[in-house]
Amino acid sequence: MVLLLLSSVLILSVLSGWGKIMESIFGFFFHGISGMILTGILGLSLIWTVLAFFVPINIYVEIPFITLGIFYFFKKKLYLEFYRFSKKDSILTACISLAILYSSSFYPYILDHFGYYVPTIKWLTEYGLVKGISNLDLTLGQMSVWHIFQAGFSGFSDPFLRINAILLIVYTLYIFERKSWVQLCFIPVLLLFSQSPSPDLPVITLSLIILNEVITGNKNIGLLFTFAVFIFSIKPTMIWLPLLIFLCSVLIFKPNYKNLIPGVIILILFFIKNLWTFGYPVFPIAIGDLGFGWRPNSEVLKISSQYAVQKTYDMQYTYEEIQNFSAYEAVKKWLTLEGIKSKINILFILSLALFSVFTCIKKKKIISLICISLLIKSMLVLSFSAQYRFFIDVFFVIFFVLFSHFSKKKSLSFFTVLSVLIIGILSFPELIRDYIPSFKPGNFMTGLKKEQLYKPSAYQYNKFETAQVGNLKFNISTDYPFNFDTPLPAISSGYIVDDIEAEIFPQQIDAKNIKKGFIWKNLTPLQKRAAEKVMNNIKNTDK
Repeated sequence: MVLLLLSSVLILSVLSGWGKIMESIFGFFFHGISGMILTGILGLSLIWTVLAFFVPINIYVEIPFITLGIFYFFKKKLYLEFYRFSKKDSILTACISLAILYSSSFYPYILDHFGYYVPTIKWLTEYGLVKGISNLDLTLGQMSVWHIFQAGFSGFSDPFLRINAILLIVYTLYIFERKSWVQLCFIPVLLLFSQSPSPDLPVITLSLIILNEVITGNKNIGLLFTFAVFIFSIKPTMIWLPLLIFLCSVLIFKPNYKNLIPGVIILILFFIKNLWTFGYPVFPIAIGDLGFGWRPNSEVLKISSQYAVQKTYDMQYTYEEIQNFSAYEAVKKWLTLEGIKSKINILFILSLALFSVFTCIKKKKIISLICISLLIKSMLVLSFSAQYRFFIDVFFVIFFVLFSHFSKKKSLSFFTVLSVLIIGILSFPELIRDYIPSFKPGNFMTGLKKEQLYKPSAYQYNKFETAQVGNLKFNISTDYPFNFDTPLPAISSGYIVDDIEAEIFPQQIDAKNIKKGFIWKNLTPLQKRAAEKVMNNIKNTDK
């Protein structure tokens, strides 16, 4: 926790400095330290995304950017911006920040941390964006812009990968600067995402900031749309936000399509990144085939698609059973899943219905556009893979609009009670395991360790085996399905099984240079025997 505090002070200073630099390019999002920092996040993320095509985003990239940011922080005396807060608000902000740092010091427990976030950041810091990386491990094809941003600070500024905690502190600064008190109610829930560089936290916090700016009359459509597309590039399920800003620019504000150009450029960069790593414009959808030779095998994509359908039903039914559902059965079984997920699904439908009624009663154009955007997003998610993690942001948006009138006193009271509950769960996870056993992440929480008060908790495993199929020599974690600290190149055991079932296997485009990327090839008889030996070892380990 102490080291996180020092890391936060350093990174906030750097982001402030870079925000000042970027404001000369993008203009002011809004005046204040939080607006400056957010502009810095936007600028650094885009710069590092471009650089990642050519070089690893490692300490050699980090040092000059840190140095320049610190230089501008002191040259422009940006530290004076923090003195603009009243004494009372400064104390409250400090207390909330300490709660954030404490919560983020726990061991990561989200499984994607080990199978997706950390492996992605390892590839970015060692090789940058690698062509056709999805052929090695399909999950890596996402290469979220947020993980590129995290990679840029992972050398020495934030080796603990707690950038989400720092963003939560920025979010707190924004709330007090803009006096959007209802948003204090969201911080306790977001504490659950602070131990990992999960893209869910940035897209939720940033979308609520953009939404508040729109509702309160910020007419800088150019920057609003730029940030909206940036959020979409972090996680494409946030498509409702750029759609909302576009509709506002056409139906509420005077249309000026030149304002949309920066956002369109970011969108193009997003497509290029995905084409490079995945072979298609939007991960994981195999639409927009431009014939790139490094795109994933169609059979592997089919297996992934079937898995996504099963995840919709929390793996409680086989793919064949789901395919035989009638439309009525599909909806009924989704709403009556065993465990907590059925309650979340029901709440989701009820929330959309309530918000639609609220919209009809209010008859305000901006609220109507928010409702339309959310409904479009919801229909897309429901048709693709109706997992609650894809529509969790909808709850935050609806709560924000319905209760935006919350006073500072009410919001602080709500924040305090819920924070005590969430921090209690993180510190003593037996509570949630006993009372909500169907909340699976609770099984991976470890509780309070005294060491985390100095240094945030992090796992080390580093048990792996090395194998070779064709020209690809790779590592695979033993007795564990994920490769969060396995030396690169590493493949998850699940994808090895999928590849062998499809009778293909990833190969290096250049046997001497991993940076040149990966393609898939059909297995020769000799390669098939080698691959099956690896698969048998995996199955024996599972037993």
